[in-house]
Amino acid sequence: MTEQSFDAILVVAFGGPEGLDDVMPFLENVLRGRNVPRERMLEVAEHYRLFGGVSPINQQCRDLIGALRSELDSHEIRLPIYWGNRNWHPMLPDTIRQMKDDGIQRALAYVVSGYSSYSSCRQYLENIDAARATVNDAPLIEKLRVFYNHPDFLAVCVENVQTSLNAIAADQREKVHVAFTAHSIPQSMSDTSDYVRQLNEAARLVAESVGVNADRWKLVYQSRSGPPHVPWLEPDIVDHLRALREQGVEEVVVMPIGFLSDHIEVLFDLDEEARQACEEIGLNMQRAATVGTHPRFVAMIRKLIQERIGNAPRESSGDFGAGHDHCPMGCCPALPQPTRNRA
Repeated sequence: MTEQSFDAILVVAFGGPEGLDDVMPFLENVLRGRNVPRERMLEVAEHYRLFGGVSPINQQCRDLIGALRSELDSHEIRLPIYWGNRNWHPMLPDTIRQMKDDGIQRALAYVVSGYSSYSSCRQYLENIDAARATVNDAPLIEKLRVFYNHPDFLAVCVENVQTSLNAIAADQREKVHVAFTAHSIPQSMSDTSDYVRQLNEAARLVAESVGVNADRWKLVYQSRSGPPHVPWLEPDIVDHLRALREQGVEEVVVMPIGFLSDHIEVLFDLDEEARQACEEIGLNMQRAATVGTHPRFVAMIRKLIQERIGNAPRESSGDFGAGHDHCPMGCCPALPQPTRNRA
């Protein structure tokens, strides 16, 4: 396959509100068709209002696209970059319509998620297909592979965790625990994907690289949004922090390894709720940065593109090798939404 086989890059992201008036319409888009209690939606709306109704995620996408443009240009990859969101403007159907009007015929999609599950992979493919269905003769779009075990992604995570460890007194570093966080999903969704296995592999590789033994790190979860009677992945980050303190732990690094940028869920769930919990129980917390627009992470995206447009090596670390370019039929399926028990 040559560069001429693709004529654009499409960045596909979650999207976020950019003002107070956007918050409720945005959340209605996010939660449409899902069995999430309205009180939970209103609770999340308050999280956004704490930040003036502006999610950082759209600006972070703009920053990433700018960095990627420079990275591609420096390697003479002249493909234009488009951007479409799942839940807020610029919406995917509008972007794909623009691509069609610009004469784009075949594009590679970089989805802003490094792991496999229905909500982090398959649903984005469905979003792309649904958007294409609204445009006559829409361009063909193929997704880049998941990258949870790409050495460049892991190297940035290692750097960020090490920076947090370095902020702790040298005589305490041998006792520090690391909590790797990811977005919780329903247990039933987890059971049909490699989400947990991939997260554990990424966390293990990072922990080993910074010299944190297996008994001093754990994968935990945040941002649960489902009804209380439906099992979601646990333990919750705040519950885990309280448990660590009860065990006598005094220092913890929280690393949001399941997230790529410091958007609202990271800022609120970790920098607000988790930090407040740590202050209440006397646990010293350092929060590691996400990969954001780190040059090595941006270079990773460029390498993923080069894998598909040329003969670049398919890099990976750990035990599981590079992910597939095309999802197998039926992987990460959507599951029926459970109904609330009204008895």
